[in-house]
Amino acid sequence: MADKQISLPAKLINGGIAGLIGVTCVFPIDLAKTRLQNQQNGSRLYTSMSDCLIKTIRSDGYFGMYRGAAVNLTLVTPEKAIKLAANDFFRHHLSKDGKLTLLKEMLAGCGAGTCQVIVTTPMEMLKIQLQDAGRIEAQRKLMPETVAAGTVETKSPTAMQLTRELLKEKGIAGLYKGLGATLLRDVPFSIIYFPLFANLNNLGKRGMEGPAPFYVSFLSGCLAGSTAAVAVNPVDVIKTRLQSLNRGSTEDTYSGVTDCIRKILRNEGPSAFLKGAYCRALVIAPLFGIAQVIYFLGVGEFLLSFLPKKDN
Repeated sequence: MADKQISLPAKLINGGIAGLIGVTCVFPIDLAKTRLQNQQNGSRLYTSMSDCLIKTIRSDGYFGMYRGAAVNLTLVTPEKAIKLAANDFFRHHLSKDGKLTLLKEMLAGCGAGTCQVIVTTPMEMLKIQLQDAGRIEAQRKLMPETVAAGTVETKSPTAMQLTRELLKEKGIAGLYKGLGATLLRDVPFSIIYFPLFANLNNLGKRGMEGPAPFYVSFLSGCLAGSTAAVAVNPVDVIKTRLQSLNRGSTEDTYSGVTDCIRKILRNEGPSAFLKGAYCRALVIAPLFGIAQVIYFLGVGEFLLSFLPKKDN
């Protein structure tokens, strides 16, 4: 049987649409995850995900839960598109020389994770600043002892203000702060997620060649996504801490990945690396479940079918 050709434009459209829908649904949980991960001993404002969301609504209103959403929605489209399409691209080419083994599936995931980090890191950097801004404001109101004396209250920065400030002070490298930690998170995530999803999805296929039902793809995406998310959560905590610019007066600052690990272990204990794991699983599970359903439905292929075809 001839190799099945893949359509990269269709895959990019599928990934982009999936990212937009998924992020809109789960962004408040992602905000809670960021704030919980950034809390350090002595400045704990939130006790749980629900407590964080309730206090955020009280402090900033309902739309306060969507701080940084515009940045995420703008940039998550190419990020998800690149990640999902790159995995399909690598799997397609690695399978040309024979059976797609588990090792080849992991290599494809590794390639996909590496490609998307180029887009992910600046997006994550800006998103974390916007999400965490409300935590510092809430600390000022409810726990003033954790905010440095004499600090002037300022309005929450916009994405453009943050971008200009980082570029002015540190150049393009400012937007890529935490690149190493992002690579350590996203490459292992993709190595775990994509092979696990493919094998779970294969269990529900209709016969040897038939596709799995959409609900099997959705559940496989959710289970694989949540498993990979929890597995790499310790690195996500490190990445969040490194990319956060604003700190309370009692909170540690970090010079790099090793320094961050050492200070977290010394001051907060090993359990700190699991902060936000529950929230992260709740974010990633539907995000990738939705992505796989969009792929199953072939939305990108459907949209491209309306374009005029070139005559051979």
